[in-house]
Amino acid sequence: MKPSEISRNVERLVAETLPRYLDKDCFAVVTAGVEEITRLLENKFDYIFFTGSPSVGRIVMTAAAKHLTPVTLELGGKNPCYVSDTCDVQNVAQRVAWGRFFNAGQTCIAPDYVLCSVEMREKLLPALREAIAKFYGPNPRESPDFARIVGDKQFRRVQALLRSGRAAIGGQTDAEARYIAPTVLVDVQQDDPVMQEEIFGPILTVASVDDAIAFINARERPLALYVFSSCKKVVNRVLERTSSSSFCANDTIVHMTLTTLPFGGIGQSGLGRYHGRFSFETFSHPRSTLLRGVGREALNAPRYPPYAPSRLPLLRATTETKRRAAAINAYFRFRLRFEPAPPSHARPIAAPLRRRPAQSTNLLPIFPPPSLPQRPPTNRKRVWRRLPRPPSP
Repeated sequence: MKPSEISRNVERLVAETLPRYLDKDCFAVVTAGVEEITRLLENKFDYIFFTGSPSVGRIVMTAAAKHLTPVTLELGGKNPCYVSDTCDVQNVAQRVAWGRFFNAGQTCIAPDYVLCSVEMREKLLPALREAIAKFYGPNPRESPDFARIVGDKQFRRVQALLRSGRAAIGGQTDAEARYIAPTVLVDVQQDDPVMQEEIFGPILTVASVDDAIAFINARERPLALYVFSSCKKVVNRVLERTSSSSFCANDTIVHMTLTTLPFGGIGQSGLGRYHGRFSFETFSHPRSTLLRGVGREALNAPRYPPYAPSRLPLLRATTETKRRAAAINAYFRFRLRFEPAPPSHARPIAAPLRRRPAQSTNLLPIFPPPSLPQRPPTNRKRVWRRLPRPPSP
């Protein structure tokens, strides 16, 4: 395990805590810089899981390719957020502001920019200002809930992005405290750095576009895509006509907290998936296993040389027939699961299977497909016939 050298406190905590509570023979914590990690990647690993930037992800994947080592890359990118004209502006502003400024925007799935119409932008900006004041007070610098940038190098990079566009909300900075106020930028250009690189800071850009789907598809596939709309048709249209690692409608970030959903990148945002049972599948190898006995060698005779045309029917019978029989058995087992319960005053009698009416809700027809051989009914396949009630005494 290699924690990020940028977060020194987390790196030190992991290096001290894991050996105290876990088996030292099962893992090793490496605290090193770029040069040491570069030499470490020259070794042959069974699997590499990397979380970081796309540029470093390419380096990791190149090193792994020399040994044909499989990898999972959880990278990042620009996460768009489309806000339609049919939505509750106050709710949208709160959910977008929380997702963008949580941990001072230092999350890989935070919404990077908002796409909306000019009319919606005029409504959304005051709502965002109100939501920020509600979360962090009139002065976010004094709020215990608003984080700081993790390092000086990262602070200078995020601070340089403020030169793009115009700050409609916030924009204040403090280099000594590594503080950047929750900021909303408008009037940005598509080629501005703030619209080209992942922000990873408390800056949100709001842009007005005519075709949000075309705008999104013209860029790299993001790690997360957000849509806010009270119209299901709008949500489904964006979902069907775009491609992203994950999709969340009318909320932000919370989809990552669901362990029942796989999480991972696509294209520029990474590859592979994990979370919950998907993490076990990622770090597991499904090993195909067949265990046979050593008897019944006569069944194997058709596959041994010398070969002759006379053996072909027998060979076909030992292969295709088994598959067809298995298909028939699976079909009848599936059908029995959906048989309706018998009436309380009925008793089973042997009778041929009959086709149900057309309005039946049974998931499968009574008879198997024509391609499968018909099997006569047995005692296990019973049809319930309604009998007259006995006369009252």
